[in-house]
Amino acid sequence: MRFSDKVAIVTGGGSGIGLMAATQLVSEGARVVIVGRRGDVLAAAATAIGAASVATLAGDLADPRTASKAVALATTRFGGVDLLFNNAGVFAPKPFLDHMPEDFDHFVDIILKGKFFMAQAAAKAMIARGGGAIVQTGSMWALQAIAATPSSAYSAANAGVHQMVKNLAIELSAHKIRINAVAPAVVETPVFATFLAPEQVKETLKSFNAFHPLGRIGQPCDLVNAMLFLASDAASWITGTVLPVDGGVMAGR
Repeated sequence: MRFSDKVAIVTGGGSGIGLMAATQLVSEGARVVIVGRRGDVLAAAATAIGAASVATLAGDLADPRTASKAVALATTRFGGVDLLFNNAGVFAPKPFLDHMPEDFDHFVDIILKGKFFMAQAAAKAMIARGGGAIVQTGSMWALQAIAATPSSAYSAANAGVHQMVKNLAIELSAHKIRINAVAPAVVETPVFATFLAPEQVKETLKSFNAFHPLGRIGQPCDLVNAMLFLASDAASWITGTVLPVDGGVMAGR
């Protein structure tokens, strides 16, 4: 198994891409700390995955103390940190001219600040283990603007996540820590229910199938397969890369 005896932290691990990543990691031998905002959701996820191999931490990733607590939990419960899936994020289209300062802060705090300090705390723990791997969830919207989904603050925050990958790849390479990111296009996850009515979600997602050259929106497994590869020894000579996992959108339409 690819991740036997590895310890991973997965942020946004209670649902969607994060939940599937945590589930797959455990199925391949890892022990996992899942981090998210809601304790009840995390508890249900841990039960579904297999509670013996999973620890949970509810907290706000915009607060750097949450990252420190996640690392401390992984160390106390499982012995350290080898892998970080820096996945937590938020998304909601909003025109640039309508953004308020609190909107901007919301995206930057969770997407960029949260990933920055989670990576920092995890990297310190990985050094004690002799190395590790970090996989960030970035976004296609940080690579290309989409008129149908105005997202200037979201895109700016994720562009910071992408650039962080390049900087940390250089800084952490001496410690045998690799860092890469995936940049998804439209993926069917619970995030759409945070700004669309339930009856709108299905039709809205269906309308984006043709936006992708491969003819369909993504599923969490499409992202997770790429993330697991980047975290595995099969990608041992890959660092500093932002990998589009987007059904061909960045190739052109």
